[in-house]
Amino acid sequence: MDGTALVLGGGGPVGGAWLVGVLAGLADAGLDLDRAEVVVGASAGAIFGARLAAGESPRALYERQLAEDDRVELGVTLSQTVRFLWAALGSRDPDRSARRLGRAALRARTVPEAESLDTVRTLLRGVREWPGRPLRIAAVDAVTGETALFDREAGVGLVEAVAASCAVPLVWPPATLAGRRWMDGGSRETTPLDAARGYRRVLAVSPLPSAVGPHRSAHRQADALRAGGAAVALLTPDRTARRAMGRDMTANHRRPAAARAGHAQATGAADAIARTLKG
Repeated sequence: MDGTALVLGGGGPVGGAWLVGVLAGLADAGLDLDRAEVVVGASAGAIFGARLAAGESPRALYERQLAEDDRVELGVTLSQTVRFLWAALGSRDPDRSARRLGRAALRARTVPEAESLDTVRTLLRGVREWPGRPLRIAAVDAVTGETALFDREAGVGLVEAVAASCAVPLVWPPATLAGRRWMDGGSRETTPLDAARGYRRVLAVSPLPSAVGPHRSAHRQADALRAGGAAVALLTPDRTARRAMGRDMTANHRRPAAARAGHAQATGAADAIARTLKG
Protein backbone atom coordinates (compact mmCIF):
# COMPACT_ATOMS: atom_id res chain seq x y z
CA MET A 1 0.00 0.00 0.00
CA ASP A 2 1.11 3.54 -0.75
CA GLY A 3 1.15 6.47 1.70
CA THR A 4 -1.55 9.09 2.23
CA ALA A 5 -4.45 10.21 0.02
CA LEU A 6 -6.37 13.47 0.52
CA VAL A 7 -9.92 13.15 -0.84
CA LEU A 8 -12.12 16.22 -1.26
CA GLY A 9 -15.83 15.95 -1.97
CA GLY A 10 -18.42 18.14 -3.63
CA GLY A 11 -21.04 20.37 -2.08
CA GLY A 12 -21.65 23.47 -4.16
CA PRO A 13 -20.41 26.94 -3.19
CA VAL A 14 -21.44 26.58 0.46
CA GLY A 15 -20.11 23.07 0.89
CA GLY A 16 -16.90 24.14 -0.83
CA ALA A 17 -16.52 26.98 1.67
CA TRP A 18 -16.91 24.57 4.59
CA LEU A 19 -14.34 22.25 2.97
CA VAL A 20 -11.84 25.09 2.62
CA GLY A 21 -12.41 26.04 6.26
CA VAL A 22 -11.65 22.46 7.26
CA LEU A 23 -8.41 22.42 5.27
CA ALA A 24 -7.30 25.70 6.81
CA GLY A 25 -8.26 24.55 10.30
CA LEU A 26 -6.26 21.35 9.95
CA ALA A 27 -3.26 23.20 8.55
CA ASP A 28 -3.43 25.85 11.29
CA ALA A 29 -3.53 23.05 13.87
CA GLY A 30 -0.27 21.66 12.53
CA LEU A 31 -1.33 18.93 10.07
CA ASP A 32 0.92 18.98 7.03
CA LEU A 33 -1.48 18.48 4.11
CA ASP A 34 1.46 18.55 1.70
CA ARG A 35 2.44 15.10 2.94
CA ALA A 36 -0.44 13.54 1.02
CA GLU A 37 0.97 11.71 -2.01
CA VAL A 38 -2.20 12.29 -4.04
CA VAL A 39 -5.11 14.74 -4.00
CA VAL A 40 -8.46 13.46 -5.29
CA GLY A 41 -11.36 15.83 -5.92
CA ALA A 42 -14.93 15.91 -7.17
CA SER A 43 -16.94 19.02 -8.05
CA ALA A 44 -16.04 21.76 -5.53
CA GLY A 45 -13.35 19.41 -4.26
CA ALA A 46 -11.88 19.32 -7.78
CA ILE A 47 -11.58 23.10 -7.88
CA PHE A 48 -9.97 23.50 -4.49
CA GLY A 49 -7.98 20.29 -4.84
CA ALA A 50 -6.44 21.58 -8.06
CA ARG A 51 -5.51 24.88 -6.46
CA LEU A 52 -4.11 23.15 -3.39
CA ALA A 53 -2.07 20.74 -5.53
CA ALA A 54 -0.78 23.70 -7.55
CA GLY A 55 0.60 25.33 -4.41
CA GLU A 56 -2.10 27.65 -3.05
CA SER A 57 -2.12 27.45 0.74
CA PRO A 58 -5.16 26.40 2.78
CA ARG A 59 -4.97 29.76 4.56
CA ALA A 60 -5.17 31.66 1.27
CA LEU A 61 -8.13 29.55 0.14
CA TYR A 62 -9.84 30.22 3.47
CA GLU A 63 -9.31 33.96 3.44
CA ARG A 64 -10.83 34.20 -0.02
CA GLN A 65 -13.99 32.55 1.31
CA LEU A 66 -14.15 35.00 4.21
CA ALA A 67 -13.76 37.86 1.74
CA GLU A 68 -16.57 36.34 -0.37
CA ASP A 69 -14.25 35.88 -3.35
CA ASP A 70 -14.44 32.77 -5.57
CA ARG A 71 -18.11 33.55 -6.08
CA VAL A 72 -20.19 31.53 -8.54
CA GLU A 73 -23.88 31.98 -9.25
CA LEU A 74 -25.56 28.67 -10.05
CA GLY A 75 -29.12 30.00 -10.17
CA VAL A 76 -30.89 26.70 -9.59
CA THR A 77 -34.63 26.89 -10.34
CA LEU A 78 -37.49 24.91 -8.81
CA SER A 79 -38.07 23.21 -12.17
CA GLN A 80 -34.44 22.09 -12.35
CA THR A 81 -34.62 20.76 -8.81
CA VAL A 82 -37.79 18.77 -9.49
CA ARG A 83 -36.37 17.25 -12.69
CA PHE A 84 -33.12 16.39 -10.90
CA LEU A 85 -34.97 14.63 -8.09
CA TRP A 86 -37.27 12.79 -10.52
CA ALA A 87 -34.29 11.46 -12.45
CA ALA A 88 -32.06 10.58 -9.50
CA LEU A 89 -34.78 8.99 -7.38
CA GLY A 90 -36.54 7.15 -10.20
CA SER A 91 -34.67 3.89 -9.61
CA ARG A 92 -33.28 1.97 -6.66
CA ASP A 93 -30.42 0.69 -8.79
CA PRO A 94 -27.36 2.98 -8.55
CA ASP A 95 -26.29 2.45 -12.16
CA ARG A 96 -29.74 3.04 -13.55
CA SER A 97 -30.22 6.10 -11.34
CA ALA A 98 -26.99 7.60 -12.66
CA ARG A 99 -27.98 6.90 -16.26
CA ARG A 100 -31.40 8.47 -15.72
CA LEU A 101 -29.72 11.58 -14.34
CA GLY A 102 -27.31 11.62 -17.27
CA ARG A 103 -30.14 11.48 -19.80
CA ALA A 104 -31.89 14.34 -18.05
CA ALA A 105 -28.67 16.35 -18.06
CA LEU A 106 -28.06 15.74 -21.77
CA ARG A 107 -31.60 16.86 -22.65
CA ALA A 108 -31.66 19.95 -20.45
CA ARG A 109 -31.42 23.47 -21.79
CA THR A 110 -28.68 25.16 -19.82
CA VAL A 111 -25.99 27.77 -20.26
CA PRO A 112 -23.56 27.22 -23.16
CA GLU A 113 -20.69 24.87 -22.40
CA ALA A 114 -18.22 27.67 -23.11
CA GLU A 115 -19.77 29.70 -20.29
CA SER A 116 -19.27 26.95 -17.73
CA LEU A 117 -15.67 26.53 -18.91
CA ASP A 118 -15.06 30.26 -18.43
CA THR A 119 -16.46 30.07 -14.90
CA VAL A 120 -14.17 27.18 -14.04
CA ARG A 121 -11.16 29.05 -15.44
CA THR A 122 -12.00 31.96 -13.15
CA LEU A 123 -12.41 29.70 -10.12
CA LEU A 124 -9.06 28.02 -10.80
CA ARG A 125 -7.34 31.42 -10.46
CA GLY A 126 -4.64 31.00 -13.07
CA VAL A 127 -4.08 27.26 -12.63
CA ARG A 128 -4.19 25.99 -16.20
CA GLU A 129 -1.82 23.00 -16.31
CA TRP A 130 -1.76 19.79 -14.34
CA PRO A 131 0.42 20.37 -11.25
CA GLY A 132 3.50 18.31 -10.53
CA ARG A 133 1.84 16.96 -7.40
CA PRO A 134 -0.39 13.96 -8.25
CA LEU A 135 -3.99 15.07 -8.74
CA ARG A 136 -7.01 13.00 -9.76
CA ILE A 137 -10.33 14.50 -10.81
CA ALA A 138 -13.58 12.50 -10.73
CA ALA A 139 -16.38 12.85 -13.29
CA VAL A 140 -19.39 10.72 -14.23
CA ASP A 141 -20.07 9.60 -17.79
CA ALA A 142 -23.48 11.07 -18.68
CA VAL A 143 -24.30 8.09 -20.94
CA THR A 144 -23.05 5.07 -18.99
CA GLY A 145 -23.30 6.50 -15.47
CA GLU A 146 -19.81 5.26 -14.65
CA THR A 147 -17.30 7.28 -12.64
CA ALA A 148 -13.86 7.94 -14.13
CA LEU A 149 -10.72 9.60 -12.81
CA PHE A 150 -8.63 12.01 -14.87
CA ASP A 151 -5.03 12.95 -14.19
CA ARG A 152 -2.12 14.44 -16.10
CA GLU A 153 -1.53 11.09 -17.82
CA ALA A 154 -5.05 10.99 -19.27
CA GLY A 155 -4.28 13.30 -22.19
CA VAL A 156 -6.95 15.88 -21.32
CA GLY A 157 -6.66 19.47 -20.14
CA LEU A 158 -6.93 20.31 -16.45
CA VAL A 159 -9.54 23.02 -16.98
CA GLU A 160 -11.68 20.66 -19.04
CA ALA A 161 -11.36 17.87 -16.46
CA VAL A 162 -12.39 20.19 -13.61
CA ALA A 163 -15.27 21.56 -15.70
CA ALA A 164 -16.47 18.00 -16.26
CA SER A 165 -16.31 17.32 -12.52
CA CYS A 166 -18.31 20.50 -11.83
CA ALA A 167 -21.01 20.00 -14.49
CA VAL A 168 -24.02 20.02 -12.14
CA PRO A 169 -26.77 18.04 -13.93
CA LEU A 170 -29.54 20.22 -15.41
CA VAL A 171 -27.74 23.40 -14.29
CA TRP A 172 -24.53 23.24 -16.31
CA PRO A 173 -24.22 21.21 -19.51
CA PRO A 174 -22.34 17.91 -19.49
CA ALA A 175 -18.75 18.70 -20.44
CA THR A 176 -17.16 17.31 -23.58
CA LEU A 177 -13.96 15.46 -22.77
CA ALA A 178 -12.10 12.70 -24.61
CA GLY A 179 -14.97 12.34 -27.06
CA ARG A 180 -17.59 11.73 -24.36
CA ARG A 181 -19.96 13.81 -22.21
CA TRP A 182 -19.40 14.07 -18.49
CA MET A 183 -21.35 15.38 -15.52
CA ASP A 184 -20.58 16.33 -11.94
CA GLY A 185 -18.11 14.01 -10.23
CA GLY A 186 -20.36 13.88 -7.18
CA SER A 187 -23.45 12.74 -9.06
CA ARG A 188 -23.04 9.21 -7.68
CA GLU A 189 -20.76 9.25 -4.65
CA THR A 190 -20.28 12.85 -3.55
CA THR A 191 -16.80 12.06 -2.25
CA PRO A 192 -14.64 9.78 -4.46
CA LEU A 193 -13.18 7.66 -1.68
CA ASP A 194 -12.86 4.64 -3.96
CA ALA A 195 -9.98 6.45 -5.65
CA ALA A 196 -8.01 6.09 -2.42
CA ARG A 197 -7.93 2.29 -2.55
CA GLY A 198 -4.39 1.08 -2.05
CA TYR A 199 -3.35 3.91 0.27
CA ARG A 200 -2.45 3.25 3.89
CA ARG A 201 -3.90 6.50 5.20
CA VAL A 202 -6.86 8.48 3.87
CA LEU A 203 -8.00 11.92 4.92
CA ALA A 204 -11.42 12.66 3.41
CA VAL A 205 -13.39 15.90 3.67
CA SER A 206 -17.02 15.45 2.64
CA PRO A 207 -19.34 18.49 2.71
CA LEU A 208 -22.30 16.35 1.56
CA PRO A 209 -21.78 12.76 2.70
CA SER A 210 -24.59 11.33 0.56
CA ALA A 211 -25.68 11.95 -3.03
CA VAL A 212 -29.33 12.10 -4.06
CA GLY A 213 -30.36 8.60 -5.07
CA PRO A 214 -29.45 5.00 -4.14
CA HIS A 215 -25.72 5.58 -3.91
CA ARG A 216 -23.15 4.76 -1.25
CA SER A 217 -22.49 7.39 1.36
CA ALA A 218 -19.01 8.61 2.23
CA HIS A 219 -19.34 6.71 5.51
CA ARG A 220 -19.97 3.40 3.71
CA GLN A 221 -17.02 3.99 1.41
CA ALA A 222 -14.81 4.84 4.38
CA ASP A 223 -15.86 1.64 6.14
CA ALA A 224 -14.92 -0.36 3.03
CA LEU A 225 -11.46 1.22 3.00
CA ARG A 226 -11.02 0.46 6.68
CA ALA A 227 -12.02 -3.14 6.04
CA GLY A 228 -9.19 -3.25 3.51
CA GLY A 229 -6.66 -2.17 6.12
CA ALA A 230 -6.51 1.61 5.61
CA ALA A 231 -6.56 4.18 8.39
CA VAL A 232 -9.35 6.60 7.39
CA ALA A 233 -10.20 9.98 8.87
CA LEU A 234 -13.50 11.24 7.45
CA LEU A 235 -14.81 14.70 8.24
CA THR A 236 -18.43 15.63 7.54
CA PRO A 237 -20.24 18.74 8.80
CA ASP A 238 -21.20 18.63 12.45
CA ARG A 239 -24.41 20.13 13.81
CA THR A 240 -22.97 23.63 14.14
CA ALA A 241 -21.59 23.51 10.61
CA ARG A 242 -24.88 22.24 9.18
CA ARG A 243 -26.67 25.13 10.83
CA ALA A 244 -24.19 27.61 9.38
CA MET A 245 -24.41 26.04 5.91
CA GLY A 246 -28.20 25.90 5.74
CA ARG A 247 -30.03 23.81 3.17
CA ASP A 248 -29.24 25.78 0.01
CA MET A 249 -25.71 24.87 -1.07
CA THR A 250 -25.79 27.68 -3.68
CA ALA A 251 -26.43 30.49 -1.15
CA ASN A 252 -23.27 32.56 -1.49
CA HIS A 253 -24.07 34.73 1.52
CA ARG A 254 -23.58 31.68 3.74
CA ARG A 255 -20.05 30.93 2.55
CA PRO A 256 -18.12 32.96 5.17
CA ALA A 257 -20.07 31.40 8.05
CA ALA A 258 -19.68 27.93 6.54
CA ALA A 259 -15.94 28.45 6.19
CA ARG A 260 -15.61 29.59 9.80
CA ALA A 261 -17.63 26.60 10.99
CA GLY A 262 -15.38 24.26 9.01
CA HIS A 263 -12.28 25.87 10.50
CA ALA A 264 -13.62 25.54 14.05
CA GLN A 265 -14.69 21.93 13.52
CA ALA A 266 -11.33 20.95 12.06
CA THR A 267 -9.41 22.68 14.84
CA GLY A 268 -11.31 20.65 17.41
CA ALA A 269 -10.85 17.40 15.50
CA ALA A 270 -7.20 17.85 14.50
CA ASP A 271 -5.63 15.83 17.31
CA ALA A 272 -7.93 12.85 16.73
CA ILE A 273 -7.30 13.00 12.98
CA ALA A 274 -3.55 13.11 13.53
CA ARG A 275 -3.76 10.02 15.75
CA THR A 276 -5.83 8.18 13.14
CA LEU A 277 -3.44 8.96 10.33
CA LYS A 278 -0.47 7.78 12.37
CA GLY A 279 -2.06 4.35 12.57
